[in-house]
Amino acid sequence: MVKGIRVHKHGGPEVMKWEDVEVGEPKEGQVRVKNKAIGINFIDVYFRKGVYKTSSIPYIPGVEACGVVTAVGPGVTGRQVGDVVAFAGGAMGSYVEELILPANKLVPVPPSIDSTVAASLLLKGMTAQFLLHRCFKVQHGHTILVHAAAGGVGSLLCQWANALGATVIGTVSTQEKASQAKEDGCHHVIIYKGSLRCLKFRGYMVSFGQSSGAPDPVPLSALSVKSLFLTRPTLFHYTATRDELLENAGEVFANVDKGTLRVRVNHTYPLSEAALAHSDLENRKTSGSVVLIP
Repeated sequence: MVKGIRVHKHGGPEVMKWEDVEVGEPKEGQVRVKNKAIGINFIDVYFRKGVYKTSSIPYIPGVEACGVVTAVGPGVTGRQVGDVVAFAGGAMGSYVEELILPANKLVPVPPSIDSTVAASLLLKGMTAQFLLHRCFKVQHGHTILVHAAAGGVGSLLCQWANALGATVIGTVSTQEKASQAKEDGCHHVIIYKGSLRCLKFRGYMVSFGQSSGAPDPVPLSALSVKSLFLTRPTLFHYTATRDELLENAGEVFANVDKGTLRVRVNHTYPLSEAALAHSDLENRKTSGSVVLIP
């Protein structure tokens, strides 16, 4: 028996309860992982509120963590007890001290990457990777605008795009966050909420996440004014195969190792205080990444 957070009904942070959790032994194709650090993402808030649906209630929230393999089930190859691994998406239930996971959803964490960094980085880093390299390939000479430039994904987008040679414009909500965005490679920072009007002719708008709520509908006629392109991508469509997952995660970790990406883990909370972490996140009291420590 281990401890974890369980949600019995949808609602505010107060519905998150600290309880005993039965783990069991890994089955075919599974491994058991003891978490060292657990990433918090805004998608966790939407599952808790019922905006996104879980397969059942009660449920254990969380889609990202880094830990150590403590048991390996039948049929698993390439993983052994003691391996440091991480996962981001593809499984629910990371807000717990120990859990069972599909082995094919795990990625190896290099020894040079701290577990707290890995847990805070993987989902956001892989999101930044596919947005900059696959959804629209950002290159030297491009100009991009990043909303919420001081947030977890925004910070990585600004750093990475700058390294690729793009001119980076960031929008933020406060002067403090503007300073951080400049440190992260924004050439221009503004306190502003933008729209399609900021795009040039044949410009691209990539809408991802919804930390500010569900996006407003956009009529197709609004795109024709400047022959604009609009897409609403999802990370898991870009890491659908094992090879895509490993390639994406490997590139993220490699860019941390060589200093292209600096990860700001600005806030850590004990796992038992996950409700407080959610409250602070929703009330915009955080910047950068937020991590739970079991």
